[in-house]
Formats: sequence, structure tokens, C-alpha cells
Amino acid sequence: MTGPEGVDGLREAAQPGAGEFTATVIVDAPAPRVFAALTDWERQSEWIPFTRVRVVEGDGGEGTLVEAVTTLGPAVLRDEMRVVRVDAPYEVGVVHCGKLLRGPGVLRCTPLARDRTQVVWHEWFHLPGGPAGRVAWPLLWPGSKAGLTLALKRFARLVEQGRLP
Repeated sequence: MTGPEGVDGLREAAQPGAGEFTATVIVDAPAPRVFAALTDWERQSEWIPFTRVRVVEGDGGEGTLVEAVTTLGPAVLRDEMRVVRVDAPYEVGVVHCGKLLRGPGVLRCTPLARDRTQVVWHEWFHLPGGPAGRVAWPLLWPGSKAGLTLALKRFARLVEQGRLP
């Protein structure tokens, strides 16, 4: 299969783009529990603001297609991602393969002393809009990073309170 949804399109989308950001949080919980909560895809709706997440196909593991729709006022952003690698309870790799958001991402859980876990969420996006997208990225990047950091802090609180997974 070729095209945006097929193998050739996924291979192209998997290449790192020029837009990049990382967010981290320390969670007071063991890595297996944190990883289970992080990869409970549909429950991400509980901690990512303005976003509804659903599994379109698959069982949540490798090959799963996940859709996240973020709505802020009249603006709607649809993000489709394919789970391409799972190394539980340490790492999951995704490829954003939608029409607008494309590029690889990785979510890592690193066990720390005293049953704590560092979560690192790293994304590389192909910037849409050619040169205009590259010019706009420095303006959009701080908001993207801040939003993801706040979401991860909310995630940590929910895990620590036993509300996730």
C-alpha cells in the first residue's frame, strides 16, 4: 500500500522534521504503572486539554492507529498517529501520519530510585506551509511545549492519585 496512509507515506512521515519539542515530568509511581497509564490511549482525553483521543484500529500495541482531535473554539486539529514500536514498560514510538501533523514521536519511561519514573515526550514535526511554516514555528513552539508540559503534569497528578491507569 502506498500514499499517506500506506507504507510509503508512513516511511516518509517517520523522518524527523524541522519542528521539535520535548516535555518531561517526574511521576511518583513505578515505571510499569506509568507506562500503562501513558499508553492507555483513550484515557489521554482525561489529561490532554481540549482533546478527545480514540483508538481507530488495533489493540493499543504496535500497528494501532490512534486519533486525537483537539478543539479550541472554532479551530479543530486532527492528529492521526500509528504506534510503530512498543518496548514496555520503557518506550513507545509513534508516527504522526495525518494530513497536517506528520513526523515521529517517542514517549519514554525511565525508572528512578524510590519507585519514581521520569517521562520524556519528544516529537519531531514536518512543518506544514513550506517557508511560512518554518517562519511560524518559533511563534508556535513555546505554546506547544508549554501545553504538553502542563498536560504531563496533570498526567503525573492523576497517576499519583491512583486515578490512572
